[in-house]
Amino acid sequence: MARYTTLRLGGAARRLETATSAEQIVQKVQEAQGRDEPVLVLAGGSNVVIGDQGFPGTVVLVRSRGFRVVAEDADTVTVRVEAGEPWDDLVAATVANGWSGLECLSGIPGSAGATPIQNVGAYGQEVAETITGVQVYDRTAGSVGRIAAADCGFAYRGSIFKYSDRWVVLSVDFRLTRSPHSTPVRYAELARALDVEVGGRVPLADARATVLRLRAGKGMVLDAADPDTWSVGSFFTNPVLEREAYELLRERAADLGEPPSWPGAGDVVKVSAAWLIDKAGFAKGHPGPEGVAISTKHTLALTNHSGTATAAALVALAREIRDGVHDRFGVTLHPEPVLINCVI
Repeated sequence: MARYTTLRLGGAARRLETATSAEQIVQKVQEAQGRDEPVLVLAGGSNVVIGDQGFPGTVVLVRSRGFRVVAEDADTVTVRVEAGEPWDDLVAATVANGWSGLECLSGIPGSAGATPIQNVGAYGQEVAETITGVQVYDRTAGSVGRIAAADCGFAYRGSIFKYSDRWVVLSVDFRLTRSPHSTPVRYAELARALDVEVGGRVPLADARATVLRLRAGKGMVLDAADPDTWSVGSFFTNPVLEREAYELLRERAADLGEPPSWPGAGDVVKVSAAWLIDKAGFAKGHPGPEGVAISTKHTLALTNHSGTATAAALVALAREIRDGVHDRFGVTLHPEPVLINCVI
C-alpha cells in the first residue's frame, strides 16, 4: 500500500479495488462485505498510517471525480463534491469562481471526501463552517443517505466518521459565499503574511497564494522531489487542556516562557503541539530509526525521508516523541492520522 499513501509506507492488501463513482464505491464495499472481509476505503492516503503487515481484506480506492452546483442564490452557492475529488483542485476552482470559504485550506493533500472525517482545518478555517451535509453509504443499514452537518458531530479534528467504519463518504455539500474576498482572516501568522489586521479580508487569490507559500515553507505541500514532504502533515493534534491541566503545564514550562495557546469553548485551552515537541528536545530534523525523521521544516511532520523506511520505524519515532513530551510536560499527544494495523 506504500504507493497509495503520502508517507510511502504500508504493506500489501489482500485485495485492491478501484471505484470511480459513488455507485461503484457502494458496490465494492457491499461485495467485500458479502465475502465477509474487512474493508478499508482509501482516497488520497494523506492522513493514514498503514502497518507493515498491510491490510487483511479489501482496500477500495476512491477515484470518483467532479463537483456541481446543487443550490444557489444571490449570496451563496452550494456545491456537491465527489468523495475522490482532489482537495486542492477543488479549492483552486472555488477561488477561480469567486466562491469564498475554502481559500485558507489551500495546499492540503488528500480528497474532498476525507475532509468531513477529520473536520479538516488550517489557518483559521474548518470545513465544518461550510459543510451543509454529507452523502454516505450506511454499512449497518445497507442504504445510501444524507447526514446533515448538525448531525456530523464536528469537533476539533474529529467527527462521527473518524472512529467508526459504519459510514462511507460518497460526496460532500459545501455552501460558499459569492465574494471576490476571503472570509475574515483569523490566524495571526496568516494576517501578518498578508499585511492585514486579524479580521481583515483580502482577495481570494492572495489568500490562497499566501497559504500555499506558508505551507510550503513548513514542508506541508506535497512535493515528489522533496523527501521532507513525505509525511501525513501534522502527525499530532494540538492538545486541548482543561484549565487545571493548562496551569500545571505552565508551571512545568516556567523556565521556557509562555506556551503558545488559544482559548477554546468553555474553560479549555488549546496548546501548540509543535512547541511542546520542540521544547521537549525534539528539534527539526531529529532522526528516528531506519530512515524516518522529524521534518527539517516543521516539528509536527514525521517523514519517511529515505523513502525506504518501515511503518514500525515511524511508529517508534512517534512513541519516542509522545513519551518525551509527556515526561517533560505531563501532556499526552494524540496522533492525527488514522492508524491501520499499527498502534502508537
